[in-house]
Amino acid sequence: MITLDTARAIIAGTRAHAATAGFKPMTVVVLDAGGHVVAVEREDGSSMKRFEIGFGKAHGALSLGLGSRALMARAEQQPYFIAAVTSAVGGALVPVPGGVLVRDADGALVGAVGVTGDTSDNDEAAAVAGIEGAGLTAETG
Repeated sequence: MITLDTARAIIAGTRAHAATAGFKPMTVVVLDAGGHVVAVEREDGSSMKRFEIGFGKAHGALSLGLGSRALMARAEQQPYFIAAVTSAVGGALVPVPGGVLVRDADGALVGAVGVTGDTSDNDEAAAVAGIEGAGLTAETG
């Protein structure tokens, strides 16, 4: 499971990577394996609705068991399927990079992280850095 302390470590690592790389202001959403919000941080200067985007990236990844990069590829190949799943999960699915599954040392799924604020590729890179910095395994798709 992702504890509050682990979620905070993921967020700190994500934000540190983004700051070092010169990314735009980030919003980081950490969910447990059941899709519950464990922690969120929205940096000063983040645009509105970033929580919903970050949540949608992480929630969508958990919903289908694939990182949101894989969901983007699936959306390109099967747009009707992704549209139907988006509706089925109440709209909380954003199929672009930045939604990363989190696995523990045994490979068990423990949650997901959704990052938004810069380009999708940069969002994903920041999420991976935060997850790995917390001693966990990132799965982008």
